[in-house]
Amino acid sequence: MSDEILTEWLTDDSGYCFRTSQPLLDFQSDYQRVRIYDSPRFGKLLRLDDCFMTSEKDEFFYHENIVHPAAIAHPALRRVLVIGGGDGGACEEILKHPGVEKVLLAELDPAVVEVSKRHLASIHRGAMDDPRCELHIGDSAAFVRKTQERFDLVILDLTDPVGEAAALYQREFFEACRNALNPGGALAMHLGAPVFHPERAQAITSSLGQVFAIVRPYLVTVPLYGAQWGFACASDSLDPLSLSEEQVEQRIAERKLQHLQFYNGATHRGIFALPNFVRQLVEK
Repeated sequence: MSDEILTEWLTDDSGYCFRTSQPLLDFQSDYQRVRIYDSPRFGKLLRLDDCFMTSEKDEFFYHENIVHPAAIAHPALRRVLVIGGGDGGACEEILKHPGVEKVLLAELDPAVVEVSKRHLASIHRGAMDDPRCELHIGDSAAFVRKTQERFDLVILDLTDPVGEAAALYQREFFEACRNALNPGGALAMHLGAPVFHPERAQAITSSLGQVFAIVRPYLVTVPLYGAQWGFACASDSLDPLSLSEEQVEQRIAERKLQHLQFYNGATHRGIFALPNFVRQLVEK
């Protein structure tokens, strides 16, 4: 089978590429084009509508950092809502915390869940079949507005803010997420690449700041995405920067968190150290 060169366009005039096999799986779901590839650099990877989502070999850069900075800062994590995240990687990281009683995974496209279960087991490690994990298929915005459940952490593990996902990046949706949080709860999400998506990172951070008292942006390089990627933790009271490196290490030890390939006390502090151009961007 011949190889294929895949290009990931970050903007209309910039991107990057690498070599993969021809797709192992390629079909149009009700919502998007779903493809699975195998690559020398990243192993199996998931691509939705020509955008890379996750891969076997680098998923921890994204999943550990969208989950653990907020999760470790919460003193008694019990109930978590994941919006999107049909690959199961965020759920797998959440379930490492021993106090977690329930993870509700709200995913629009059931095809992503089924494909990930079959082809990306090394990413989710069976998390979506864990009895603590409950799956909700459907409109996540409508679910969050209507639910009477309350959560300690809401994770927005979303595709880019286009199409069906665009409404999930608006202030009104952030307000609905805030209403679904228990006291002391937090929301975590990604902001895109500040170098390539400065307007997006600024707009999302600004909207979060109109809803939450504390917004802490942070940066992680994600190899599959070809850039430094922005994230944020937002809350009315929980502040991940209140923890020292030593306190983070203590909580990691107390919770017996295992198989962490990125996250530790030093990285927890380090990812919040923003370069000046990002500070200026998110403080506008």
